[in-house]
Amino acid sequence: MRRSHLLPIVRCVAAVTLLSCCCCCLAAEGGSEVDGSSLLLQSHLRKSTVIFPMNGSVYPDGLFYVTMWIGKPPKPYFLDVDTGSDLTWLQCDAPCISCSQGAHPLYKPKKTNLVPCGDPQCISLGSLREYECEKPDQQCDYLIEYADRSSSLGVIVKETFYLRSASGTLLRPSLSFGCGYDQRGSLANLQSAADGILGLGSGKPSIVSQLKDHGIATNVIGHCISPQGKVGYLFFGDDLVPSTKSATWIAMHSHPSGKYSPGPADLVLGKQRIKDLMVIFDSGSSYTYFTSRVYEVLLSEISKDLSGKPIKKTREDIALPLCWQGPKAFTSFSEVNNYFKQMVLEFKNSKKAKLTMSPENYLIITAQGNVCLGILNGTEVDLGDLNLIGDISMQSHVIVYDNENHQIGWAPANCNRLPIFDGATQFSSQCHGADVPANEFKQCPAAYLKPAESG
Repeated sequence: MRRSHLLPIVRCVAAVTLLSCCCCCLAAEGGSEVDGSSLLLQSHLRKSTVIFPMNGSVYPDGLFYVTMWIGKPPKPYFLDVDTGSDLTWLQCDAPCISCSQGAHPLYKPKKTNLVPCGDPQCISLGSLREYECEKPDQQCDYLIEYADRSSSLGVIVKETFYLRSASGTLLRPSLSFGCGYDQRGSLANLQSAADGILGLGSGKPSIVSQLKDHGIATNVIGHCISPQGKVGYLFFGDDLVPSTKSATWIAMHSHPSGKYSPGPADLVLGKQRIKDLMVIFDSGSSYTYFTSRVYEVLLSEISKDLSGKPIKKTREDIALPLCWQGPKAFTSFSEVNNYFKQMVLEFKNSKKAKLTMSPENYLIITAQGNVCLGILNGTEVDLGDLNLIGDISMQSHVIVYDNENHQIGWAPANCNRLPIFDGATQFSSQCHGADVPANEFKQCPAAYLKPAESG
């Protein structure tokens, strides 16, 4: 579902044009009522941490996704991990007016799944307040638009999610999300590995915000993106948060976009320092984007560094406009490092907060053995003054969005292996040990996470 070189969700507004049509479609859908009750942990129990294996790649997949089990009986759906948006949505058969080909059959809601306009989850969408429903029990519609003018139109529903905690407990909260029955633009035309978007922003519609309201997990999100198409992981809750000694922490900066931001930074490339970049972190973007001002300086510095070296420009991929060909095909970053150097983001809100970007964090080795720049011009896709740090630049780091303490943290990490933490004995024993080799990662968690349908 991801647009690998375009801005993620930018606004959510009320959808009214298909209200009566969709209402009739859903009302005609029969079936027994789905249990909407949520699992609230008892007060004497500690909150849970939930871990998901995360598949995908920056290139060529252009997304990272996790498996969510939703409905009764539970069915699997692949959701694109997006910290740049709040609302989770699935393509659905309500019936579907326009949908792309996802990994699984479309989610099919029942009338009893509908969330009414008066529900707090509908009100929390914010811009829906601009549209006053005729009745509070009327269905709650949404429209999400993207910078590339693609969009998803649908209705808010509530359904049972099956989440396996790291300690082995099966959690079954009833959560609200979007049932997208009309996708437009690139969302309707792409064949994708994903069935929808997992919105992990800081707003109230976010799945993790809802889990906190249910008493299940703290509002802390973390991900560890593995480089070169290997498997990483995503977690909700604070058990896996790196220690203060091992991680870099910085207060979240309040930006009008509402995105996760560590605030302004300087970009250091060798002896060149580019000042005052407004930075946001966004897992919904495969690539990193700099404003034209920063991007042009970056290209100039790279050109100077490559001058006189046996490497030349080549054109390979329309999404990656700048590529180079070496004297022989590149096969590893140990070879690439002989031509390119690291760059560093130094954040102004903390003297010690730095994010080092090695060549692996801004370059891509293609199947043809060329190397391409994974940083693009954000001004060309209407990012304004924002410099967006995407998946490529977050690889081999655990990144934590701590909405409880309003801070962002990161630390170098081996993202190819499941994390180890106290209390994970049941999880690790069922996965051949918590330190699972990459070649076992895809098989083990999939079987482990699958819930019993009778649950």
